[in-house]
Amino acid sequence: WSQVVSEAEKIVGYPTSFMSLRCLLSDELSNIAMQVRKLVGTKHPLLDTARDFVYDSRNNLQMRGLVVLLISKAAGPSTAELSFQHNMVSGIYSSQRSLAEITELIHTAFLVHRGIVNIGELKSCDGPLKDMQFGNKMAVLSGDFLLANACTSLAQLQNTKVVELISSAIGDLVQGIYYENSKSSEENCLTDDISVSMWKEQVFLSHSALLAKSCQAAMELAKHSAEIQDTAFQYGKHMSMSHKLHSDLQPFVKESSSDTMAFNLNSAPAVLHQEFLGREAWIKQIRELWEAIKAGKGVTSAIDLCRCHGNRALAALERFPPSEARAALANIVYAVTRFP
Repeated sequence: WSQVVSEAEKIVGYPTSFMSLRCLLSDELSNIAMQVRKLVGTKHPLLDTARDFVYDSRNNLQMRGLVVLLISKAAGPSTAELSFQHNMVSGIYSSQRSLAEITELIHTAFLVHRGIVNIGELKSCDGPLKDMQFGNKMAVLSGDFLLANACTSLAQLQNTKVVELISSAIGDLVQGIYYENSKSSEENCLTDDISVSMWKEQVFLSHSALLAKSCQAAMELAKHSAEIQDTAFQYGKHMSMSHKLHSDLQPFVKESSSDTMAFNLNSAPAVLHQEFLGREAWIKQIRELWEAIKAGKGVTSAIDLCRCHGNRALAALERFPPSEARAALANIVYAVTRFP
């Protein structure tokens, strides 16, 4: 994955891994970062978010912006007469680069906001109450700051349709996270009867909508046809669905000496296993669920579903002319649909 991302970054002109860091290095957020150091020694999730943002190369938090740049380059210039043709660098318009940064800022803002903990569920080992409350304030403040910067930059693009697309993606994120949080309070979702269609809808809202609509918006900025815009949307949607399925499958397919790797009961293998098994048997097997899922049809079905979305993303790419950017977008799909 890291190699695929590194090679793709060379194609678009500069590493996207540091796009959002420009904002993080501003005076305002540098001060916030200094304040967050007070949380060292506690278990506040904001620390892990900050650490992952800087050091996580395996999951690469900057993947969304990179895909937006690649899809922009793969589509190339449109046949429409554009007054800003001279602003194209390495086959990408400056407005599309701005959009890629906006996408990353929005994604990062929501990651930071996810780091807000429920004070009522804290344990003494998590850290002093005042520190955890302080961490929540920092998560709200820094997440809002990133989101505000993204919205300001979005307005500067001066494209009504793009503003509508990204605004609706923000709404989708809020709805998806609200759904996740409402279910997470139900004892790890033991009583939640979620279907595959419901799972797909939730994943689209929480993980796919931002990338899909950003890819579509990138085509709109270059004045590509509605057909090309929909093609870009389909790639973003199905590639990100494959990415999420790949992540869900790791506890079941990754070779590890640990037999107790954490997994989510609303992950794809668990949902598919529940559908094949039936609700009553699902409840009876809940204490042995990890082994049951690993040995059942849920894992293989999730792998098939992951590859299905990957194939649909690749099919969408066929509409673009052959290029290094198109090959890089295909490699991203191959990376998230390959299993040991």
